[in-house]
Amino acid sequence: MSQTEKTTTLYAYAVQDGRKGQKSYWTRIGRLFPHEDGKGHDLLLNALPVNGRVVIRQEEPRDQAE
Repeated sequence: MSQTEKTTTLYAYAVQDGRKGQKSYWTRIGRLFPHEDGKGHDLLLNALPVNGRVVIRQEEPRDQAE
């Protein structure tokens, strides 16, 4: 496992679909950490989604214009 993979924190989001033509609602509910040996991950959740959908993603920097 590379150094980048060891330090990359992935975030868990509960995602609820928006109404027709609307964006989905993303709520950060936890983090995913890689194990030191590279053979697994720990998922730490602060909440559980009502619909059961959890998305794991890297955080992307927001544009300054937003």
